This record gives sequence, structure tokens and C-alpha cells, in this order.
Amino acid sequence: MIGKFEGSLEGKGLKIGIIISKFNEPVIENLLKGALHGLENNGVAEEDIKVFFVPGAFEIPAMLKTLCRKNSEYKVFDGFITLGCVIKGETAHFEYISKAVTDGVNRLNMEFEIPTAFCVLTCYTPQQAFERSGNPPTAANNKGYESALSVIEMINLMKKL
Repeated sequence: MIGKFEGSLEGKGLKIGIIISKFNEPVIENLLKGALHGLENNGVAEEDIKVFFVPGAFEIPAMLKTLCRKNSEYKVFDGFITLGCVIKGETAHFEYISKAVTDGVNRLNMEFEIPTAFCVLTCYTPQQAFERSGNPPTAANNKGYESALSVIEMINLMKKL
């Protein structure tokens, strides 16, 4: 059976790009710690991880597309993780940004067929964001850590096909 999860993940030799929004800094710092911890705990070497900071969540798909295009030519990365946090305010801005980044990342994931873990929190309150970006990070309390596991699993699964 292809894709059935059995035990630890194998990240040795994988090259991962992380695209992260700089907005909502305390939350995204914890998500980044979680993603890095998850990757390194599963064999991805620190030197095989490259982090790209963008101003906000809206800019994540543009950076992802640029990296995917370069990757099609040069095969630099095996997969990507997108990290960000959008917290609802008093206007409709939250809905527009959340939909745009979600749709953009999803479209690129399918267009370029490269494993991309989506970890852009869309929360109604700051408390919800902090609950999803726990520190110290574990798979149970930090969505960044969870996204690291997801991208490793998808890379390994897609390599088997």
C-alpha cells in the first residue's frame, strides 16, 4: 500500500524552502521554530533548509511561484512550507487575505506538482493563533511542526510514484 504512514519520517537529504510572512511576529516566530524543529527531528539538515521572509501572507503565493519556477529549471528544493498568520480584525480584510493566500498556494501546489505544506493560520482571535503555535513546539501544539511532518511525508510519497 502506497502512502500508509508507518512510524518515523525520512527527511535525510531533503531540501526544503520555507516561505514565511513577517506579519504577526510572535506567532510566526513560533511557527518557524516548530517547522525547523519538525524538519530537523526527522533528518532534514539545517543547511538544507532555506527561509524566505515576505512582508505579509498576501505575498506568500508570489514568492512560492517564483521559487517553483526556478525549481522547475534547477531542482533546488524537494518541497516547500508556507507559514503565516491572519487574525480577524474589524473589517473584511481578513476574508480577502485568507482566501487569496489559500487559493494561491493551492493553485501553485497543483500547477507545479511539488509538495507544499500550507500553514497559514486564519484565526478569529490572537488566543487561537497562540494556541496553534505553541512553544516549545510539538506536533500536538504547533502547526508549523505539523506542516514539517506533512511536507516530508508528501515528498516521500510522491517519490514512490
